[in-house]
Amino acid sequence: MRDYIALTKPRITWLILMSTGVGFFFGLGREWNGWRDVALLLNSLVGTGLIASGTAALNQWYEREADRMMRRTCARPLPSGKMTAAAAMWFGIGLSVAGFAELAITVNLLAAILGGLTLASYLFIYTPLKQRSHLSTVIGALPGAMPPLIGYAASHGALTWQAWVLFLILFVWQFPHFLAIAWMYRDDYARAGIRMLPVVEPDGSSTARQIVLYASTLIPVSIFPVLFGMSGRVYLVGALVLGAFFLYTGVRVAFDRTKTRARQVLLASVIYLPIIYGLMVFDRPSF
Repeated sequence: MRDYIALTKPRITWLILMSTGVGFFFGLGREWNGWRDVALLLNSLVGTGLIASGTAALNQWYEREADRMMRRTCARPLPSGKMTAAAAMWFGIGLSVAGFAELAITVNLLAAILGGLTLASYLFIYTPLKQRSHLSTVIGALPGAMPPLIGYAASHGALTWQAWVLFLILFVWQFPHFLAIAWMYRDDYARAGIRMLPVVEPDGSSTARQIVLYASTLIPVSIFPVLFGMSGRVYLVGALVLGAFFLYTGVRVAFDRTKTRARQVLLASVIYLPIIYGLMVFDRPSF
């Protein structure tokens, strides 16, 4: 059972579900409507969680040979031989189909379609592209930013500008996050033939510049919820402070391109997302 759970990447799935929940909250556009909204939220989270878990399992099935060559992934169930490839594949397919059905039947078709597009773009575009171009990070950020759209569609039934604001924040946030990971494990990626930016340009200058660029871009992007009336002054102050701290860690890695500095960027990104979501929800104007 532990091996099957490991296939679902639970540490990533909880971030996905958090983003889905925030999208659901803003998609309501009104006060909670009792148990009906609670049930809708739970079904949305279950369906999204199943699709995310299935995608993670199928991704590990696809990349099992590359995982075998990397120190940080060689102990996963497939490269370590704890599970057969067929078992992992059917497990991932079963979870994905169950998640799509859950969203389509208990939520709405738009949420299910968005979940299906997330899975398809991640598995069939982003994953194969990782061994061909460092631009795969840009492609992968698109399905990575879909969870708030799924949550918003689940409660609202359509996508409005608020949904795309949430999408854009998560889209930009991913770049410093994943570039820091890529820098920390660049030797692993190189052994596996995965063409992340630090592998293609080993001196790290381009990686550092892009971390600073996207961390800088995240500051004005994070103000959009205030400009569009989604959150107020408390959120604004918090977003600016968080953004400045995130950018500070990025600037430090630009001057000192070490794993320690990259790890600090990674930790800052993990701190940033739940706090900014919390501030956004807490400071939402009454409707």
